[in-house]
Amino acid sequence: MKYKNTILVTGGAGFIGSNFVPYFCNKYPEYKVINLDKLTYAGNLDNLQECSGMNNYTFVQGDICDAAMLEKLFAQYDVRGVIHFAAESHVDNSITGPRPFIETNILGTFNLLETARKYWMTAPGKAKSSYENCRFHHISTDEVYGALGAKGFFTETTPYAPNSPYSASKASSDFLVRAYYHTFGLNVTTSNCSNNYGPKQHPEKLIPKIISNALCDKPIPVYGKGENIRDWLYVLDHCKAIDLIFHHGKNGETYNVGGHNERNNLEIVNKICAILDEKRPRKSGKYADLITFVADRAGHDFRYAIDASKIETELGWKAEETFETGIIKTVEWYLK
Repeated sequence: MKYKNTILVTGGAGFIGSNFVPYFCNKYPEYKVINLDKLTYAGNLDNLQECSGMNNYTFVQGDICDAAMLEKLFAQYDVRGVIHFAAESHVDNSITGPRPFIETNILGTFNLLETARKYWMTAPGKAKSSYENCRFHHISTDEVYGALGAKGFFTETTPYAPNSPYSASKASSDFLVRAYYHTFGLNVTTSNCSNNYGPKQHPEKLIPKIISNALCDKPIPVYGKGENIRDWLYVLDHCKAIDLIFHHGKNGETYNVGGHNERNNLEIVNKICAILDEKRPRKSGKYADLITFVADRAGHDFRYAIDASKIETELGWKAEETFETGIIKTVEWYLK
């Protein structure tokens, strides 16, 4: 089959990527999708079993820090679009060992941008013939904006104020994407999203950790007093937002994606414990009895919350899952 376009998805074996790739391959059989993933500890090919019989899907193991490999990949598959998930993303890991975050999130993003620029363009502001519509979409985080107080929301114009090596590395990558638009005229879009949750998430993250520790009858660790607040976004809602931005977003623009689901960490833990009490009761006592408060994380941001009105009004996106519906789907997936 002759495909309309070849799209390179980086980090497609990670949490959000492995939800996005099957959705995207199913929705666009006319696209050839190349999934490039280094398969670090956070990448899991078991999460892509839905793609095993798809003719328009190809997996390539590789590192975005390898510029020569990227150049070969673009030439071999005639890549016409990039959707860039690949990143080191766990804040705790960035505190204990920042180097991989600097290498992957900054240098890796630079390599991708530079490869796309050289392959799609002949000069600043001038695309090669038939490459005029090639687009680079960069997935980022709301953590680049720093922390909020009890009120207010992050918007696309909120000044950057990253507080961890992770968020600093993502802020750097956002600025590189911006620079390639303003300096070279590369067709780029960026999305900054709130905390994602849902199926296939790595067990180091809050929600899967709560579920797995509870089911193993182990203490459920909660930082500080559990008062840190996050805006939670169901992963498939995020995938649909990325699809919309990639196809219909305005060149050079940033879109914030949030779920309008603010909860503090203790509320999240108690909600999951209540669902588990109902669906798989403990032999004795309640799951909430396992909650254990631990020393707070260094530089822990108090609150994140996103104003998603730009993507809602300009592109017609709306989160379909409430936290109540999404968290039940998530717990049920892990129980299975």
